[in-house]
Amino acid sequence: MSIAMVDYGMGNRRSVLSAFAHIGGDLVATADHDELRVADGLVVPGVGAFPEAMRRLRAHGLDDVVRERAAAGVPVLGLCLGMQLLFDGSDEHEGAAGLGLLAGRIVPLDTRGLKSPHIGWNAVRWQRTAALMAGLPDPAAFYHVHSFVASPQDPSIVLGMGEYGSPFVSFVEQGNVFGAQCHPEKSSTEGLALLRNFVGICATVHAAP
Repeated sequence: MSIAMVDYGMGNRRSVLSAFAHIGGDLVATADHDELRVADGLVVPGVGAFPEAMRRLRAHGLDDVVRERAAAGVPVLGLCLGMQLLFDGSDEHEGAAGLGLLAGRIVPLDTRGLKSPHIGWNAVRWQRTAALMAGLPDPAAFYHVHSFVASPQDPSIVLGMGEYGSPFVSFVEQGNVFGAQCHPEKSSTEGLALLRNFVGICATVHAAP
């Protein structure tokens, strides 16, 4: 079994690779379409601006590959900006269309006067049970760095909520598509446990007939 990180030149790739190595996950960073097409799971990282991230994904044809693999039932996990890219589009800067795997838009976080961006640890309360957060406490603490948040069209895809000035969506799940607004790779024990759960999800899909 192998998991591939979609390498489009943005995101803290080294930290993500180190986190997966720590939990024994076989993660490779690649922009090679053939490698991505044989992987049993995809990780979409991201740090920076939504429009530029989508420009880079499109420039390398990686947007279509991610859509194709998600449609084939391969588990896809978006991290931070990577989670935002899973949605239809974003209002950040000039705005941009996203991957369209999840219905909804990315909008500014309403901090209600608190400093933006939101940087630091935040308690996440689970909205329902799911394999991605199996064994994690409720609430669980994760490290966040963001000034935009997801506004899903379907509230039922929300897996976890945080609060910074106002409540915000921290985790989503719809079928085989998962998103974490936080940085699990920087979130110590609970973040590593969540990544381990994702590896387990990929292994289950890989083993299925």
